[in-house]
Amino acid sequence: MAAAGDAGGQGSKGRVAVLGAGSWGTALAIHLARRGYDTQLWARSAEHVEQMQDQRRNTRYLPDAPFPASLHATASMRDAVAGAELVVCAIPSHAMRDAIRALATVVGDPPPYYLIAAKGIEVDSLASMHEVLHDELPPVHRERVAALGGPSFAAEVAAGLPTTVVVAAHSEDVRLAVQRMLSGDGIRAYVTDDVVGVELGGVLKNVIALAAGIGDGAGLGQNARAGLITRGLAEISRLATKLGAHPATLSGLAGMGDLVLTCTGGLSRNRRVGIALGQRRTLDEILTEMGMVAEGVKNTLSAHRLAAREQVEMPLVATMHAILYGGLAVRDAVDALMGRALRAEREW
Repeated sequence: MAAAGDAGGQGSKGRVAVLGAGSWGTALAIHLARRGYDTQLWARSAEHVEQMQDQRRNTRYLPDAPFPASLHATASMRDAVAGAELVVCAIPSHAMRDAIRALATVVGDPPPYYLIAAKGIEVDSLASMHEVLHDELPPVHRERVAALGGPSFAAEVAAGLPTTVVVAAHSEDVRLAVQRMLSGDGIRAYVTDDVVGVELGGVLKNVIALAAGIGDGAGLGQNARAGLITRGLAEISRLATKLGAHPATLSGLAGMGDLVLTCTGGLSRNRRVGIALGQRRTLDEILTEMGMVAEGVKNTLSAHRLAAREQVEMPLVATMHAILYGGLAVRDAVDALMGRALRAEREW
């Protein structure tokens, strides 16, 4: 088995770490290695690491994507981040805080850039992932955090297919540095200072994708899907702008772009969960069979609580919450949505 800390080949651009060896973390690690970086992919399980090192691919989550020579897996977070210029945080949102607490004990100076690649809000605290990193990282590291958004299926990124993303950071230096590191070999990265808009666009579209999938699974038709996407974007925009997002962000890559892809693409896990729910399968059965995280399930709970806290009306989110957590039948949900009081479109 190759050593986890082996250096990259001659001409390496530097060292990066990706924390989280699910499909998205693996795809980003493959991309960065292809870009010429000595890339360390961290996973919790030593068994999983050994499998990836031996077979030179992640057979559990992305089996059709071979690893470049400069990509190495490790179960040691300390080894993964040692000397890294960039640390990509691709851990599921519900496990992010614990992972960043562990990271804070091993990361050194000078501080690396951090790129949040998870899309979620903590259920209890309602903290965004950017807020989680700000809470848990050492003070000097907190201003070097960026968030990633945009329409980007892991399998297509790993395959090098053309993909556009957006990097959000409060610091211009941070967002431009991360933009340069990501761009090339299939990815074109744009930048923005709207961290709130990029993060919320990525979170809330997962909830709408579940709804769109339910509509597809229940045979509600393409008119219904288009309506769900459009009204879903209205709900996303309403909450995000209340929390300080720029409206243009929600019509860009992190808003409309990610929403359309996730609501229509065959590779969308959230849409697949919705389709199965629309076919009257149980949520427990669906998630057990998938064996992967569908962030929209937890995102629905967080989004519903966040909307209540901010006193923002979000009928689709409320309906998805009732289906997932209250046992509301799909047909009753459709009747309730279609029977809501009539209003002007600009009134949301």
